[in-house]
Amino acid sequence: MTDRPLHALLLPPAEAGRLLDALAAALDGSGPAILPLDPRLPPARVAALLDAFAPAAVETPGGTRRWQPADGAGAGHGGGRGNVPADVAVVIATSGSTGEPKGAQLAASALLHSARASLDRIGAGAGERWLCPLPTSHVAGLGILVRSLVGGTTPVVVARLDDGACPAAASCTHTSLVPTQLRRLLAAGADLARFGTILLGGATVPSALLAAARAADARVVTTYGMTETCGGCIYDGVPLDGVSVRTGTGGRIEITGPVLFSGYRLRPDLTRRVMAGGWLVTPDVGAVDAGRLAIRGRADEMINTGGEKVAPAEVAAALELCPGVREAVVIGEPDPEWGERVTAVVVPDDPAHPPDLPALRAGVMRRMPHHAAPRALILVAEVPLLASGKPDLAALRGLSQG
Repeated sequence: MTDRPLHALLLPPAEAGRLLDALAAALDGSGPAILPLDPRLPPARVAALLDAFAPAAVETPGGTRRWQPADGAGAGHGGGRGNVPADVAVVIATSGSTGEPKGAQLAASALLHSARASLDRIGAGAGERWLCPLPTSHVAGLGILVRSLVGGTTPVVVARLDDGACPAAASCTHTSLVPTQLRRLLAAGADLARFGTILLGGATVPSALLAAARAADARVVTTYGMTETCGGCIYDGVPLDGVSVRTGTGGRIEITGPVLFSGYRLRPDLTRRVMAGGWLVTPDVGAVDAGRLAIRGRADEMINTGGEKVAPAEVAAALELCPGVREAVVIGEPDPEWGERVTAVVVPDDPAHPPDLPALRAGVMRRMPHHAAPRALILVAEVPLLASGKPDLAALRGLSQG
């Protein structure tokens, strides 16, 4: 199979039309494959991503230039510089915020299957537009663009939507959000009932948040997936058409189907670590009951305290049911006695009268075992977020050490 060139795209939301055209050409094979990158990243970070993924060219609002690494050597992981297999339409940078960047290669067939299965599952009608308030350099934002192309519509791409103030959004029927965005929209009193569908994913969805959204007549569909599955591939616990899910060793969630990625760019070694007999072994743990998936959290974020395993997402959900808690994230910190201690990071409803640790421990223990109750409390005005909308765990751990 012949290769085709890979172009890195450093385009802001104002250039969404150009990105959409490039994506359409990548999907139908008439143009190069694309590597969308966030132009707000520090120049050194952009340079590191380009070196890791070795595109043929870089496109910016100012034009297109041939890419050449500063040392003239190209990426340090073997051949294939500049080109990708012909079936690859998009490369998405993933897990690069705190560690070695990986470029997930997504085939046109996988992206299109994901989009069609999504539109079919939610019953999207002809001409119904999508609002895109998520970074298009991440798979969730890019997925909105693909669904728009498949549906024959033009998406509305915005940089922020925390208060719902966006006149252009009035023409949109569907959107995708992360939990923090939904929480802030609810707090701002935004009219969420006007959306036909709100796909909600990217992080664990607390049951209290979901209940509050549905009480506001928001039609929320929770999604689970990752870059390697073209984004959400399991809706409200049920796989999209063609997708299968199971759990393996240690409760690890495993996924297979036509939405799987085609491997990591220039890193077959990393690909082999996550693939087993055609199944993607995810970093998450959960259970499948009667065909429906329940997610506990990430395996590498499980807290081992006194020999007991604690899922941070489950504790955070219990904390958000406690009086005085607007938002909560749970992290594990080193502890000389327990190995790790459960630490609650809480945004209080009223900063002048925040909840205290004994009250929060009691609230958690009403719903969970004693060992899951937090042993430390950090109060914050807001939870620091990554560009993807997920909590910035590294920053949170830095708060605890400050």
